[in-house]
Amino acid sequence: MAKIKITQIKSVIDRSERQKKTMVALGLTKINKSVEVEATPAIIGMVKQVSHLVAIENI
Repeated sequence: MAKIKITQIKSVIDRSERQKKTMVALGLTKINKSVEVEATPAIIGMVKQVSHLVAIENI
C-alpha cells in the first residue's frame, strides 16, 4: 500500500471529543508533528474526519 505523511496544522482546542480522539489515534498530539502511515481505508477515513486540522502528502 502507499504511504502518506500526515502533519497536524491546527490545534484541537475547542474541537469535539471525537475529533480529539481521532487525532490521538493517528499519533498527532502537537502542532507541526508529522507521522508516516500506510494509506489503509481506515486511516483514510480518519483523515477525512479531521481534514481541516491536518495536511496530507503522498510519499
